[in-house]
Amino acid sequence: MPDVIAYGGDWNPEQWPEETWRQDVALMREAGVNRVSVGIFSWSALEPAEGVYEFGWLDRALDLLAAAGIRANLATPTASPPPWFAAAYPEALPVDADGRRLHHGSRQAFCPSSPIYRDRALRIAERVATRYAEHPALALWHVHNEYGCHNARCWCDASAAAFRAWLRLRHGSLDELNDAWGTAFWSQRYGDWEEILPPRATPSFTNPGQQLDFRRFSSDALVELYTAERDLLRSVAPGVPVTTNLMAGAHWDMDCWAFAAELDVVSTDHYLVGARQEPHIDLAFAADYARSLNGGRPWLLMEHSTSAVNWQPRNLAKAPGELRRNSLQHLARGADGIMFFQWRQSRAGAEKWHSAMLPHAGPDTKIFREVTALGAELAGLGEVAGSRVRADVAILLDHASVWAQDHPAQPSAELDPVEEAKRWHAALWRAGVTCDLAHPEGDLSGYRLVLVPMVYLVSDAGAAGLAEFTRRGGVTLVGPYSGIVDEHDRVRLGGYPGAWRDLLGVRVEEFFPLERPIALESGGRGTVWSELAHAAGAEVLDAYATGGPAWTRNEHGAGAAHYLTTRLDDAGLARVLAAVCAEAGVRPAAEAPPGVEVVRRAHPGGRSFLFAVNHTGADAVVTTAGGVRATVAAGDVLILRED
Repeated sequence: MPDVIAYGGDWNPEQWPEETWRQDVALMREAGVNRVSVGIFSWSALEPAEGVYEFGWLDRALDLLAAAGIRANLATPTASPPPWFAAAYPEALPVDADGRRLHHGSRQAFCPSSPIYRDRALRIAERVATRYAEHPALALWHVHNEYGCHNARCWCDASAAAFRAWLRLRHGSLDELNDAWGTAFWSQRYGDWEEILPPRATPSFTNPGQQLDFRRFSSDALVELYTAERDLLRSVAPGVPVTTNLMAGAHWDMDCWAFAAELDVVSTDHYLVGARQEPHIDLAFAADYARSLNGGRPWLLMEHSTSAVNWQPRNLAKAPGELRRNSLQHLARGADGIMFFQWRQSRAGAEKWHSAMLPHAGPDTKIFREVTALGAELAGLGEVAGSRVRADVAILLDHASVWAQDHPAQPSAELDPVEEAKRWHAALWRAGVTCDLAHPEGDLSGYRLVLVPMVYLVSDAGAAGLAEFTRRGGVTLVGPYSGIVDEHDRVRLGGYPGAWRDLLGVRVEEFFPLERPIALESGGRGTVWSELAHAAGAEVLDAYATGGPAWTRNEHGAGAAHYLTTRLDDAGLARVLAAVCAEAGVRPAAEAPPGVEVVRRAHPGGRSFLFAVNHTGADAVVTTAGGVRATVAAGDVLILRED
């Protein structure tokens, strides 16, 4: 069977009269759909009362798909427990930090640590698995949906007990926990495990170590729910891959690195945010993150939108051609599947204004014509499937560091580690340089350049890994407020940036957050942040006009480590990134004018594909390293096949 790009969306037949199903499948074939996700929010349809099951409708729906040659990502419906669950087991509903119990009426109304929820979720998952393990439509198990999207943390008594058990395993003893959390401060020392609670609402700042560990525990609880269902599915249907849809790049309550390690294939959802000035750059960040989570292998775009979404203050419709451009941009950055939420636009419910492949107005619409054209185009791009995107640059990103810096008692509320990582990524995007995201403790050996925009927290292993990468000949650029604390959010003493002070040849004695920009000798500007630093072996490449290093370079082994003591403005950041890319021998995928995105996918030792995505309103010329010149029309996407 030739390689294919998976194409389709969520199909929810339970929302519609059965007489519409055949029309759906016929229109799917017309649109080139070969894959749909089924059953995601169907628990109440499959189990309308506890222990009472109705699978006949799903049998008929899957049979229709199989007869049409359309495969299914078959879901376990555990993201939305039905009303009977909340009525029978109110103690399994989530509780917020203020002690309010949240009720049924939306979705994900359950406590992740509830043993009752876990038992009932596994029970319905087993029923689905045993009934459909051999069904010819089955291509992939889709577990749950967007774990933690609305209930990432729960503060109930069951969660408190589970948190204490997790802490015992992590720290071993109360003495170790008290040391890690620094409980000598504010008289917080614990003498009994039962005294420990989740960081519920308090009169002032919560303990930073407690808050960080609770975020870690809450993420682990969601991963554990997934692996329990995954292991059940594997036992019933070995050989069928299992996944769940993450929200990489948009949702930071779960450790996506930990989650991705448990997936057979990384799947993710992405939606444009209309408030962002250049949402297509945000899309590139999310796609690069998804690819990185899958170790560079192709990944599956499980959801994006054909046009407007339903959950933003202003739900902007996509302009003609934008649906195709967004989809092919994901494909360019490593997706082997392009799927939407959803197939048929809902008539009722909270997402009835969320666009779909088949809109309320029916098939005689801009959206459906674009959906059909895209399906035909993807059918001709099967040779791209399985190829990979190679990046010479990595940006370090760690959820634990983001969580630690999220504590409100920080030197400046204007330092946002996620937005800073996206800003550095955007500067590379504008330079035509493709990059990965990497965990600080991951393997960095395949890169030429590693960037550390604002990794506040780093373990000893992560600190040593970056130093070793540089010693072996890599080039490193570390941004301000990085390497400040250890994995428990305890300050590394002796001068900042403690984890990388020797690597960088710089010692910082004090932070100076800025109310207004500060001038540099180069003519550039620092914003938001500055540091009182001293070169301790490093060369000063730029300095504050008032004195003191702003940009330094330190030779370390066969490599070099650069450091910024301020948050440069966009022009200054672009200048520094151009310099370190040149030093590392990093080149763009092709020469292109501003606003034209260039990315290359390649089969090992075989054909490659240069994607040129024109996000501007004017035609543009792209020039490859081999001197091939090609014109990309305004708003168009060009794919050059390279032997």
